[in-house]
Amino acid sequence: MTKPPLATIPGRSGPAWSRWVGRFLAKVVWSTRVVNGSNLPLDGPVLVAANHTGLMDGPVVLGVARRPLHILVKDSMFRGPLGPVLRAAGQIPVDRQGGRSALTTALAVLKRGGAVGVFPEGNRGRGDLAEVRAGVAWLALTSGAPVVPVAVLGTRRTGQKVGAIPGFRRRLYVEVGEPIVVERTPGVSGRVTLEAANREIRDALSALVVGAVERSGIALPLDDPNREKAPRGDV
Repeated sequence: MTKPPLATIPGRSGPAWSRWVGRFLAKVVWSTRVVNGSNLPLDGPVLVAANHTGLMDGPVVLGVARRPLHILVKDSMFRGPLGPVLRAAGQIPVDRQGGRSALTTALAVLKRGGAVGVFPEGNRGRGDLAEVRAGVAWLALTSGAPVVPVAVLGTRRTGQKVGAIPGFRRRLYVEVGEPIVVERTPGVSGRVTLEAANREIRDALSALVVGAVERSGIALPLDDPNREKAPRGDV
């Protein structure tokens, strides 16, 4: 995988200011409780892997994190008036059909000691980690950066569209898990190693989400609007 031109690697200043926008949304517009936030290291390369149910997961994670994050965001969000804002905020566009360019950019950020946020499910849905993509596992194996699982609850409720914005002062919950380190095993093929690392990350994140639901009392959405029509009568 080739190194991206320096001009395409987002600078450090974007997440430094945009996290305050996220913090305003998380703490003022909504009522977000953060649990075990100190599990996110303040220094060195790190990957933040979160479940994904709604549009505002990214801003919430950005706002409650202890350090600035470059989050992988689907490329369609960079079209129109929001595009320049996301670029200025230092976020990374990802083509969900491939994602090679995004992974290369994210790897460059990690190599300079930065933090990258990833939603391994790829799409907003139930947030139950039924399906995950291996991009975060590849980044972890290639960079050596630890993966910090994060459970995000409350940004979307059953019956709401995936692009819905939570109502004013809605109760949200973010729980940060302990860092995971995945490593290559000598004599094991790259494909097998990648699959094993992906399972380890998925299982850790899934367990965190299940526990977070129990501890917070905030349920995951029962529907996945990207795959099916939302059930009638659910709110």
